[in-house]
Amino acid sequence: MTARRRAIRRRRRLPMRYLLPSLFLAALFAMLMMRGYVHNEIQPDHRIRILDDRRQVPREIHEGGPVIDARQPDKPVSLRVPDDKIVITFDDGPDPVWTPKVLDQLKKYDAHGVFFVTGAMTSRHPELVERMVEEGHEVGLHTFNHPDLSLQAQSRLDRELSQNQMALAGAAGVRTSFFRAPYSNFVRHLDNKNWNLVKSIGSRGYITAFNDTDSHDWRRQGVDTIIRNATPKAGKGAIVLMHDSGGDRSQTVAALGRFLPAMQDKGYEFTTLSKALNAPTAHTQVTGPELWKAKAFVYAVGISENITTVLVAGLSIVGVLVMGRFGLMLVLAFVHARKVRGRNFSWGAPVTEPVTVLVPAYNEKACIANTVRSLMSSDHPIEVIVIDDGSVDGTAVIVEAMRLPNVRVVRQENSGKPAALNNGIGHARYDIVVMMDGDTVFEPSTVRELVQPFGDPVVGAVAGNAKVGNRDSLIGAWQHIEYVMGFNLDRRMYDVLRCMPTIPGAVGAFRRTALERVGGMSEDTLAEDTDITMAIHRDGWKVVYAENARAWTEAPETVQQLWSQRYRWSYGTMQAIWKHRRSLVDKGPSGRFGRVGMPLVSLFMVVTPLLAPLIDVFLLYGLVFGPTGKTIAAWLGVLLLQGVCAAYAFRLDKEKMTYLISLPLQQLLYRQLMYAVLLQSWITALTGGRLRWQKLRRTGVVGAAPGAVPTQRRDRRRVA
Repeated sequence: MTARRRAIRRRRRLPMRYLLPSLFLAALFAMLMMRGYVHNEIQPDHRIRILDDRRQVPREIHEGGPVIDARQPDKPVSLRVPDDKIVITFDDGPDPVWTPKVLDQLKKYDAHGVFFVTGAMTSRHPELVERMVEEGHEVGLHTFNHPDLSLQAQSRLDRELSQNQMALAGAAGVRTSFFRAPYSNFVRHLDNKNWNLVKSIGSRGYITAFNDTDSHDWRRQGVDTIIRNATPKAGKGAIVLMHDSGGDRSQTVAALGRFLPAMQDKGYEFTTLSKALNAPTAHTQVTGPELWKAKAFVYAVGISENITTVLVAGLSIVGVLVMGRFGLMLVLAFVHARKVRGRNFSWGAPVTEPVTVLVPAYNEKACIANTVRSLMSSDHPIEVIVIDDGSVDGTAVIVEAMRLPNVRVVRQENSGKPAALNNGIGHARYDIVVMMDGDTVFEPSTVRELVQPFGDPVVGAVAGNAKVGNRDSLIGAWQHIEYVMGFNLDRRMYDVLRCMPTIPGAVGAFRRTALERVGGMSEDTLAEDTDITMAIHRDGWKVVYAENARAWTEAPETVQQLWSQRYRWSYGTMQAIWKHRRSLVDKGPSGRFGRVGMPLVSLFMVVTPLLAPLIDVFLLYGLVFGPTGKTIAAWLGVLLLQGVCAAYAFRLDKEKMTYLISLPLQQLLYRQLMYAVLLQSWITALTGGRLRWQKLRRTGVVGAAPGAVPTQRRDRRRVA
């Protein structure tokens, strides 16, 4: 395949790494917007207008019945309920707790009524509206989001009605011609604006219902007084307003148990509004595309409700995990600091014998000279083997031209980093093998500090302290915080728990015997450093952390390079966890990693980062929909906790605190990129995709480690 065709294929594949996470986030955002809308959190309008001039309202309307048919605006008709009928109505529902109780009472006494439902509640609880229709009750519109319509434009009025109808159709498969406006009780209270609203509603084909008595009468007179004074011959029929959601819903259920049987004993019939008026039913069946569109809307609302429930549960889980992890890291980092700085702390007899340093290199001409020179300043006796993995940029030639003592170059065809390391192990002279990357530089004391734990014969591998050398850019500063806080604080925690999951490829040391027992570096995963570390744990060796063994590495300087690196790390870690999943059932000392380390690695490195975006999702949701103050306070609380952890980690690593100034920005921007990378890794893993090794472009900006001295002063420490 030509280079041009490979470039075209890369360009075609590139958008997929952004497309899938973007589609997922867009779908999540859409569901949250849907949820916010049906919960009246998007542009809520809770204003209630004070009644004013009523002179335009006809006298016969003010003094007429509670039902107004203004479908012919020039000839509005006022209607009353017959003397022996009572139309009991319920507003603002359906409510998942109280509406079923109301329906049960009506069914118990074979009574029927009218439920004026909101579209928001209908779409959230469609099964209750369906039950209303099936049990013979009528349903009317009460708008979608319950605003005072006299304050709204005609466009909002149309939207409230059409969406209320759509929710009703999706829930029960019907449309209705009955309507009751929010905040409207009696026709005698109609003012000019509300009268114009009634006529506007009528022109759209709706009959508007008010009421003769409402919940205020229940509280003012008492149910027993109303029952005692009511007789079907002496009085008149009525439309009675109650609430099955909001309002006095608890009083509604209590009152129905007394009101229904008592009024039935007096000869009243509880019926629907259509039957009371001797009119055709208000319901019209909905069929065809309109029905499917309505059902799709209700189904989407149901998904948004369930997703929100899942997200809230996930947020609770991630909150516990994040807080627990921070607390555990701080406590165990403190324990680790007390241990390694204790007066009697020792790994055993000092390790002074020579060691082999392996430097796998593929096209590292920009960095390799700095890397090898830093090793020449080591205060521990070493041999250096540079394994050139088929470089085409003259990497091997650069090393050979340096003509440094005890530095050998081993050439091989391009086979990948694990193969290069295994080749180097085969050429190593000494039992302790140090591994580093071709873009990393060591301090003079790094090798010595790194190998001292091998004084303990059960130590099989040692993790060093990898640090970002190019931290002057914003991305570099963010990665510096991540390395010090995220990686090294984690390693202190895992060190105390004796379940270190990863020896960093930039600075790590292995007992050669341990490597040979587990078969050397494996090519089964893209995270060969995590893979080999888990394998050594399972073979019964200890893996520890040497915090003073510092190595300075060149972190990616562009978003594209950073994405490539972290994508490989995340996916490789998942591969390693899956490969060593049987460590969960390992027995004896070698099973400690499976019992302790594997659950922690899975929780903190895979599950928690996957759920952590929920913190930011709910931050955005809270800022848009409220409560804004509490949302900001909660987010600042999490940020403060992270700041405490970061400050302590910087103190342990003896780093300048000034870099923490960019921590808030890192949490807002950099962390989102890491979320997207992990999400893409999950998608790749779940779809069975494969990810190739990716070589990052290096600049050689990390020239030397702090504290390095000229090579000549250290030559006497080289091994002959």
